[in-house]
Amino acid sequence: MKIAQIAPLAESVPPRLYGGTERVVSYLTEELVRLGHDVTLFASGDSVTRARLVACAPRALRLDASVADPLPHLALMLERVRQRAHEFDVLHFHTEGLHFPLFRSLARKTITTVHGRLDLPESLELYRQFPDMPLASISDSQRAPLPWARWAGTVYHGLPPEVCPLNPAPPRGAARYLAFLGRVSPEKGLLRAIDIARRAGVRLRIAAKVDRGPDERFWREQVVPRLAPPLIEYVGEVDEAGKPGFLGNAAALLFPIDWPEPFGLAMIESMSCGTPVIAWRNGSVPEIVDEGVTGFIVGSIEQAVEATRRVDRLDRARVRARFDLRFSASRMAQDYLALYRRLGMLPARRPGPRPPGRPVLRAAT
Repeated sequence: MKIAQIAPLAESVPPRLYGGTERVVSYLTEELVRLGHDVTLFASGDSVTRARLVACAPRALRLDASVADPLPHLALMLERVRQRAHEFDVLHFHTEGLHFPLFRSLARKTITTVHGRLDLPESLELYRQFPDMPLASISDSQRAPLPWARWAGTVYHGLPPEVCPLNPAPPRGAARYLAFLGRVSPEKGLLRAIDIARRAGVRLRIAAKVDRGPDERFWREQVVPRLAPPLIEYVGEVDEAGKPGFLGNAAALLFPIDWPEPFGLAMIESMSCGTPVIAWRNGSVPEIVDEGVTGFIVGSIEQAVEATRRVDRLDRARVRARFDLRFSASRMAQDYLALYRRLGMLPARRPGPRPPGRPVLRAAT
């Protein structure tokens, strides 16, 4: 079948550094190609894929100093997709709601995976104006602010098994450390992570992106004064090649978010390495972390500190096994194909045995 994947242009697909949405788009695209589908990827020109690439900007906009305004690039990309829409059975958008006005008449062949938060007033009004556009959520909790939207299903993110291989024996003793991976911003809970590490007396290594604007000020004014190597150490952004070592050698990933995280890709990247997660009970966390198996869900600094003392008792091979069961790229692609079929975009497939342990795609409620 002919499937178009339409990615954001802020990062390449896959991204060189930070970029959760673009990374997921890459994993999904490559898996659909592996399954034999004819896939076209609309993305920045520095993207790397086995699908047909339609370059909609010379390079990732975030890393292009010549780009003063990303909107013209995004508008031109959507026009290119519209001009070629008749070529595809499925138009799968990952651009939030930017395309809604242009593609409303083609809603029957579109699906939009919503990657961001939906609890802001602007989101409410946008989706209220376009109730006919089919949506895919990346966690059930993400839907809470908009239960009336046209949710076609929830599909959890997935990773190829080789991206973050299992490390069954991370360093102990003085080399033991906790990891923080993500973006530097108040809602990601970096200050909480620093506090947890200080109180637990365990090293914290921070691999994070610092955006310009408010996040940069937060970094300079709130985070930098709290850095104290080697106990609290900033290592910069890590690319995909660096993640297995960074996450796999950690005793645990700290995920102390202070916002309704729609998914949290870092959690499953960590689990793929066999590294447990210590996470706050916010957003998608209770759907992703299996308490006492792949990590611990906490609600206070004290609980998190106590969890750092118990995390070494968890079986890292079992953490990886649960990842394989729930968060593989293969499972993600199959669930999206099931969603396409449910919406009538692809022919119905004859019923057959479901792979052992594969979760059933949750329909809209």
